[in-house]
Amino acid sequence: MEALLADYLPIIIFIGVCAVIGLALMIAPFLIAVQNPDSEKLSAYECGFAAFDDARMKFDVRFYLVAILFIIFDLEVAFLFPWALAFGDLGWFGFWSMMIFLAILTVGFIYEWKKGALEWE
Repeated sequence: MEALLADYLPIIIFIGVCAVIGLALMIAPFLIAVQNPDSEKLSAYECGFAAFDDARMKFDVRFYLVAILFIIFDLEVAFLFPWALAFGDLGWFGFWSMMIFLAILTVGFIYEWKKGALEWE
């Protein structure tokens, strides 16, 4: 029985070290962080309007278009890596399927370009 427990000792030590590091990382910000942030740190920086405002207020459509562009090209990369790894096994069907996919993405990119989504003023 002692030999069996000795086999699990490294796993128990690893879990203990992980727990200590995890707790330290969760507690440290409360002890180290500055508790009086300035107004610049609390200002809206990502979407351009104040948070916790009226949900029906108007906002700039360019933020939506940039998000769509990110999704388009993020998906492209997410599908290209596995396709490239299995390229030899897919044959012509896999090749033309990816070409159709890239053509659809190219049409979406051209549409965004023509609508002026890439122009930030």
